Amino acid sequence: MNKLHLFFLMVCALVGLSSAGAQQGSTGYRIGPKDLIDIQVLEEPDASSEVRVQADGTITLPLIGALTVEGRTTAQVSREIQEFLEKDLLQRATVTVRVVEFRSRPISVIGAVNTPGNLQFSGRWRLIEALTAAGGLSPEHGNTIYVMRRSENGLSAQLQIPVDELMLRGSRTLNIPIYSGDLINVSPAIEVSVYCLGEVNRPGAVAFKDSERISLLTAIAKAGGPTDRAGKRALIRRETTEGQEEIEVNLREIINGRRADVELKAGDVIVVKESFF
Repeated sequence: MNKLHLFFLMVCALVGLSSAGAQQGSTGYRIGPKDLIDIQVLEEPDASSEVRVQADGTITLPLIGALTVEGRTTAQVSREIQEFLEKDLLQRATVTVRVVEFRSRPISVIGAVNTPGNLQFSGRWRLIEALTAAGGLSPEHGNTIYVMRRSENGLSAQLQIPVDELMLRGSRTLNIPIYSGDLINVSPAIEVSVYCLGEVNRPGAVAFKDSERISLLTAIAKAGGPTDRAGKRALIRRETTEGQEEIEVNLREIINGRRADVELKAGDVIVVKESFF
């Protein structure tokens, strides 16, 4: 898969997630126990209130009394309160209802964070805020954050977010809004290996985390550095879909800073050649 195709898939996933979240954040969300809801009546401030939904799914309002709200949307609750007030108390009632805290459907943060678990939130978080509330990324985090979301119509979406783009480069596009019921999964780091052979002090496999940048100099340093017999040439053998590729580099020029270090891939074999002079 080329980079253009991957970027296209990420954009499509982001649109899907945003659409599902927008629906949930407006009329799609159904109120549940422990949610905190704010009710405002423009014509009668005494009827306004901020109330917590009880375990039985009801709230108690001034001038109205007990009202069942569990399983209903904010628009449905607003209409019911409006009808009650206009029937017995007011000629006209302008009622707005919004969920302040989504406690019946908390977000979940799992994987490589310091304090994984469910988080109660106000419904106005973005991804970085949710990760911060979960104690931040743990040292064992990998390269990818997965955000999984299920909308009210049963459709689900998943977005893969590169950790470096979000946390190091501060991409605003990837710092997406988080909604109730979202599952955030921070992938753990996976150990990968390259192999240093030839004139190094500790030949063999060298382990890295897949979240680390693996370079030629780093791999040789982890293998104990070059021996006294090491020459200026090193060979990198790499398996590709077309077969084995060999890349010869001038190790001395890289060490002296005259050439850029070479980025390696998991499974690469480095052979540091012996000097014959």
